[in-house]
Amino acid sequence: MEKLREQYEKEVVPALMKKFNYKSVMQVPKLEKIIINIGLGDIKDNPKALDNAMNDLSLITGQQPVVTKAKKSIAAFKLREGAKVGCKVTLRSGKMYDFAYKLFNVALPRVRDFRGVSANSFDGRGNYSMGVKEQLIFPEIEYDKIDKIRGMDIIFVTTAKSDEEAKELLALLGMPFRV
Repeated sequence: MEKLREQYEKEVVPALMKKFNYKSVMQVPKLEKIIINIGLGDIKDNPKALDNAMNDLSLITGQQPVVTKAKKSIAAFKLREGAKVGCKVTLRSGKMYDFAYKLFNVALPRVRDFRGVSANSFDGRGNYSMGVKEQLIFPEIEYDKIDKIRGMDIIFVTTAKSDEEAKELLALLGMPFRV
């Protein structure tokens, strides 16, 4: 599944060098990491939800997730500092490209009424974030084995200096932006 990495080296780098007039290959922005995060609001009522979410995330990414904890207490949400609130995975190098390929070519086309992802979700520094409403779009998840439909946040961290460069990089890699 190294298709995306090969595509980056053969097609994306020359296209970006030409478009943005880079003098060196080292100036060309690249995908640094992908972070997948699942936040669990119902963990107080259902303590087993964290195990199920971690299992889903490890099936999707092929990597063991890390438990995230609350940084500060919020009384309105009945949340204490240090309480478990979700799980996340940070993907780099090979697994990152495999996940990106699977997301662009398998998972997103399975979304109902899919017209593309928003092009406005850049942070100003070349990073892109998107949300997925349900984990069922990934082929590894079996409908009968899940306890609850959970959404997840997916963040693409790039070395791009601007949103324009990052958008062009992700578009060339195959990100289906809304027209």
